[in-house]
Amino acid sequence: MALALKQADKASQQKEVPVGAVITYQDKVIARAHNRVEKKQSVTYHAEIIALKQAARKLGSWRLDKCELYVTLEPCAMCAGAIIWSRISRVIYAVADPKAGACGSVLTVIGNKQLNHLPKLKANVMSAESSRLLKAFFRELRKK
Repeated sequence: MALALKQADKASQQKEVPVGAVITYQDKVIARAHNRVEKKQSVTYHAEIIALKQAARKLGSWRLDKCELYVTLEPCAMCAGAIIWSRISRVIYAVADPKAGACGSVLTVIGNKQLNHLPKLKANVMSAESSRLLKAFFRELRKK
């Protein structure tokens, strides 16, 4: 999660919502990314989506069933759907998203037993650090 937080900090420095993601395979980092929505002017440039693409390229397969995703904010519905389709085995996130979270906060996409894949889920890992980054970013944004 510490590496994902470094990515989130990079996003913040680039005036992006500070979300970072890291994917591991057999305990080795194979992908790391941060939000790039503003730079790319596309809603599909969430940290999770970018990291999923990197991991698929690295492994030569879109099936990431032996991979774990660490992300600093609870995934949204778009990212949760991609995570399920990619068959990530475990999702670890830092802080819940009470406005768009799809791991139980607003919706339950990851964790929905009706879907074809059910990643393991762990929440609140280094949540204080992620929360500080997010709050500082939005405080600055409101000032402007």
